[in-house]
Amino acid sequence: MAHSKSQNACLVCGKELIYHEESVEMECIYCHKKFMSNAACADGHYVCDTCHSKKGIEAVKEICLHSKSKNPYEIAVQMMETPFIHMHGPENHVLVGAALLAAYKNAGGDIELDTVIEEMKKRGSQVPGGTCGFWGCCGAAVSTGIFVSLVTGATPLSGKSWGLSNQMTSRALAQIGVIDGPRCCKRNAFLAMKEAVRFAEEHLPNAEGKTIQMELPDEIICTFTSKNHQCIGKRCPFNAVNHKKKTE
Repeated sequence: MAHSKSQNACLVCGKELIYHEESVEMECIYCHKKFMSNAACADGHYVCDTCHSKKGIEAVKEICLHSKSKNPYEIAVQMMETPFIHMHGPENHVLVGAALLAAYKNAGGDIELDTVIEEMKKRGSQVPGGTCGFWGCCGAAVSTGIFVSLVTGATPLSGKSWGLSNQMTSRALAQIGVIDGPRCCKRNAFLAMKEAVRFAEEHLPNAEGKTIQMELPDEIICTFTSKNHQCIGKRCPFNAVNHKKKTE
């Protein structure tokens, strides 16, 4: 693919994406399969979610399986800094839950990491790009719900674990939605993971019944601002301007 994540838009030409309220049939410029989509660049280039995120999701899995960190933010940023994770995109719907699974495992969680990461990849990849605006349900929040579902073994017929999975998604969405848009996959990921760390400590004990305590930095300062053309600046809790006194 010709353009890096710093281009923040079309992976083919670097121009801004144009979003339409109604979806139309488009052909992916890479795999040539046809899909219904709401987004293409001004020159009509369309890249399907699978082609957009394939290499990024491979990098996500590799990093998770080798990380020793209990800090999902630290794991996520390591992923985000790879060349295959774009500023925005559906790969983030896998990244958030995967970072949480890896940190949860390293904090003492009783899971088979290789197995759940593979399932996270399958489930998260089914959440289309743009759901934050078109569905009113950000994929980062859905990813935290998938995380809880995998940890608890929830299914559509489960009881308590079914409820916990939905509670997790709703709590992450509440944190994301209160700030307003436009979307930022980094901001939403950080908000969702912070809420998931709190939720896990409250509701997800390990096999011995002990509290799972993942870690987070004392403060999160976004380093991706310059790559986001729609950055909301000081409205974002992770923008450096809101941490100026502490960083001087």
